[in-house]
Amino acid sequence: MDDAPSARAGESIEFVVPEEADEQRVDKVLTAAFPQHSRAAFHRLFADDRIRRGDAVLSKSDRVRSGESVSICFPEARPSELTPVEMDLEVLFEDRAIVVINKRAGLTVHPGAGTRGDTLVHGLLAHCRGDLSGIGGVERPGIVHRLDRETSGVLVVAKTDLAHRGLAEQFSRRSLRKEYLALVRGVPPDADGRIDSSILRHPTQRHRMTVGVGGRARASLTEWHLERAFSGGFSLLKCRIHTGRTHQIRVHLSSIKYPVLGDSIYGFRPRVGDPMSFPRVLLHAAVLEFTHPMDGRRLTIEAPLPDDFREVLARLGADDSSTAETEH
Repeated sequence: MDDAPSARAGESIEFVVPEEADEQRVDKVLTAAFPQHSRAAFHRLFADDRIRRGDAVLSKSDRVRSGESVSICFPEARPSELTPVEMDLEVLFEDRAIVVINKRAGLTVHPGAGTRGDTLVHGLLAHCRGDLSGIGGVERPGIVHRLDRETSGVLVVAKTDLAHRGLAEQFSRRSLRKEYLALVRGVPPDADGRIDSSILRHPTQRHRMTVGVGGRARASLTEWHLERAFSGGFSLLKCRIHTGRTHQIRVHLSSIKYPVLGDSIYGFRPRVGDPMSFPRVLLHAAVLEFTHPMDGRRLTIEAPLPDDFREVLARLGADDSSTAETEH
């Protein structure tokens, strides 16, 4: 909103209730007036007695009259408990609201249970130092989607609360375009296909997902296109996912007997005669198309293939005179 009031962390401002907000709940009035702050953020301010009318502390359910002045004290964003770590990040796009990274394989996105070592979030804290507005009241980057540790490719991160909510809404509505490249064992007989199989956590191996029905199974859809077939029984597939389930592409391709190279969790096994040992799960997030959460531009961000992926492609195709590119 171009005409929305401006408010930053650490500021105290006076807000005059507009005529159209007469006799409305104050939490709804302020959330509408300051879209860069979530309703949950305002509820924290009410709980901390940071919103007043004169000398009286307001509660979130109090009603206000047009023309009244409401004082709001926005706290400083709390520093993250994580330590910023300088990293060599490949930035594909950046402005004041978002940053888009080509994540390298082997880097975990976010710290969690069992996570060891530095993560992408540690690196982003250093990269974005002084440029984060306090997402959820904490000075940290806003992670709206993740890539598996061994998956490389494009990943968008929010720098502000408002950008975070805008991106999260697009992921929830599935209005983004997400395309991956996967090197797999096997050559599909068709040029295109779709896998419409629900995914749930494996009943006995909790680190794995599986296709199935009932219980906590969630609808999942992956479309794939055969980009190239290699001699020796390997293929490069372009996959477009319409949902964002954990390990979705890996689970879906394994379920139709085309496991991703290097993915021992989902069925890949080395064979005698393989041209090389595969260094990791050979899955790459190649394209992310989304609407910029602040200015409405439609952005298409492409992440170039990393060296290890290119090396495998070269080895597979080195003596492949009979292989033809499929038409797009």
